[in-house]
Amino acid sequence: MSEITAVAQRSLAYRVCRTPGALLGTLAVVLLLAWSQVTLAQGLPDFTDLVEENSSAVVNISTTSAPRSAGTSGQGMPFNERQLEQLPEFFQDFFRGPQSPYGGPGGPGSAPPRQSMGSGFIVSADGYVLTNNHVVEGADEITVRLSDRRELPAKLVGTDPRSDMAVLKIEGGEDLPVVQIGSSRDLEVGEWVFAIGSPFGFDYTVTAGIVSALGRSLPSENYVPFIQTDVAINPGNSGGPLFNLDGEVVGINSQIYTRSGGFMGVSFAIPIDDAMNVFRQIRDTGSVSRGWLGVLIQEVNRDLAESFGLERPRGALIAEVMEGSPAAQAGLQAGDIVLQYDGEDVRLSSDLPPMVGRTPIGETAQLTILRAGREMQLGVEIGKLPEEGGSPAVAPEQGGGSSVEPLGMTVEPLPTELADALGVSGGVLVTNVVRGPAFEAGIRPRDVITEINRKPVSSVEAFGDVVSKLPGDRAVSVRVVREGRALYLVMKP
Repeated sequence: MSEITAVAQRSLAYRVCRTPGALLGTLAVVLLLAWSQVTLAQGLPDFTDLVEENSSAVVNISTTSAPRSAGTSGQGMPFNERQLEQLPEFFQDFFRGPQSPYGGPGGPGSAPPRQSMGSGFIVSADGYVLTNNHVVEGADEITVRLSDRRELPAKLVGTDPRSDMAVLKIEGGEDLPVVQIGSSRDLEVGEWVFAIGSPFGFDYTVTAGIVSALGRSLPSENYVPFIQTDVAINPGNSGGPLFNLDGEVVGINSQIYTRSGGFMGVSFAIPIDDAMNVFRQIRDTGSVSRGWLGVLIQEVNRDLAESFGLERPRGALIAEVMEGSPAAQAGLQAGDIVLQYDGEDVRLSSDLPPMVGRTPIGETAQLTILRAGREMQLGVEIGKLPEEGGSPAVAPEQGGGSSVEPLGMTVEPLPTELADALGVSGGVLVTNVVRGPAFEAGIRPRDVITEINRKPVSSVEAFGDVVSKLPGDRAVSVRVVREGRALYLVMKP
């Protein structure tokens, strides 16, 4: 910019010498250039005061744990040994090896203790610190280093692996500097944010960017509506604070999307509203409880929206209601689409789990659902989310069946043993699929079809009767049970 300005000024000076009458136009151009430079400078945020005010409450966290077998990921580092080898040699040496400050002395016949690092921030003057669970998981010793170079031991108060959060308590700390807690609900896409942390061990590194998206759902954490940013986050930033331009913490930097082990422009932070809810529960009770509805849900795409009579894709489609769950007791059914939860729109299926998880146990939530083309209200008393577990996959045997040529698939009666194992009271077993509407819908052999076009299918005869009455001018929904899980597909006869 300065070179362009200099060239322009020389050109203008030459013109003034040649044509004194052009002085007015020359001054106008010079003023325009100066104004544009001032405007450009004013349009970018200045983080210097914000960093100075908040750095003292940001901490570096180092952990020591017993040696582990090769191939497991280091504590506090969100990547494994293979990913570590993809980093530059300097950073590899920094995190491991006898000469590394994080590697330990080593020696023939002895394995050094594993050490790692991350970031965190102080939320109370008596020493409570928030960070990520993966920073301190498995640690035998935890040390917190403050900006004034003090190193204080910390104890682990509690963790919540579901949200990747941990709460520490600095031992012997008092009148400590604290961050100002903001609200993640007030964030907007495009808003400036900045992070303070220790990427690769470089303490108090400041990086900045904007909010790229809100309410992101990741496969590893269904109960956290992540904040996506383009703030540069790397190993060692984990657990550090994400600030807004008011100097308030609005998130906890937690994960990155990467193919190299380092920053690639996509970072994720835990919203501070959710984080503080987890913090208060851990501080007060030592554990975290979440609301539970007891349904399996799936996204409503364009074809499903058409088959269920929705003008556009929205809501969360209930594919299965668990027996004895709060949803079952309230009368929710497979095929219902949840459109609103306590008055809040459910745009995507991923919106629903965080809403339910934040609801206090025992409280009644009001749901707006779509059933048989009609909207209706339903109250559900929210239960407590049980410990994680899974259903065993069932591989049904194949056999002869009856062919339904128009759809391109073959079905047979559902064996009683398989029905009992899957927990279904009726349906037909798909034994063969060829090119046709069934194949295009995604129906595969060994699927169990329990419903077509919102009509129950209890036998091969009932299946044929329903199929014979299918409309030929629109898509219809098909409910299948596959490997123990219910799923809605869309078929176009």
